Amino acid sequence: MTGPAGDGVDILPAAGIRLVETALPELSRPHRAAMDQAWAESVRANPALFDGPVAALVAVERDGTDGLVLSWARASYRYRALRHVPGSPALSSLFVSVLQPTDDGRVLVGRMAPSTSAPGRWQLPGGTVEPPDPDGELDLAALRAHAARELAEETGSATPADALAPWLTTRGARGSVGVAFTAPPRPARELYDGYAELVRTESARGAEPEFDRVELIGSLSDLDGLEGPVVDYLRPVVRHHRGTGNRAAGHARSVAAERPDHAGA
Repeated sequence: MTGPAGDGVDILPAAGIRLVETALPELSRPHRAAMDQAWAESVRANPALFDGPVAALVAVERDGTDGLVLSWARASYRYRALRHVPGSPALSSLFVSVLQPTDDGRVLVGRMAPSTSAPGRWQLPGGTVEPPDPDGELDLAALRAHAARELAEETGSATPADALAPWLTTRGARGSVGVAFTAPPRPARELYDGYAELVRTESARGAEPEFDRVELIGSLSDLDGLEGPVVDYLRPVVRHHRGTGNRAAGHARSVAAERPDHAGA
């Protein structure tokens, strides 16, 4: 298991993942009341938040040399508020992300829209994992399918789930674990055009895309040039991408020069 990659984030294996459903930790009455109060305050600050179902991460364990066992429980978004409740059971987020490269090795990132839970934050396409139906199974194939849906819904890039390859897993300072997949490279213009079409489609039906802007980055300096906060795993992931032979041959040329005017909302 790889150690810290900097920025308080660990890089872990991805291919040998087992997901095991477990019971949600019991909450005392004071902890539940504090959680509900913290959630209510979050909703008042951002009315777009909803208490939908999530697969909460309960524990992470090694499975042999390169494998991981992720124990998860059925919960809802309000359980995230427990991180602000002293002494409460530890529950972390489980999410997927997609590294979508261009032909020249750059990577697509998006800025979260104002109505999302992290407005203005730059990250890879992806999202929190939802629990399966009672007769379904949460496994690596389900994570892959979820990652493909998130990529399409957030960027307009329709990549089949079986074209995504498990790449790596990150664990943040708060314990949140993200399983990252890589997508086949696409031309930069195709990615920008796909996002622009998504914006047009969503706007026509009165909806707001989850990303209000997308960019292509090919280096840590490109990442530093983004305006706004950046999710904790993004710098280690970009560093790892750069260090595994994926060189951005053309990142020095102006992104703005090749991006259509409709690449940002």
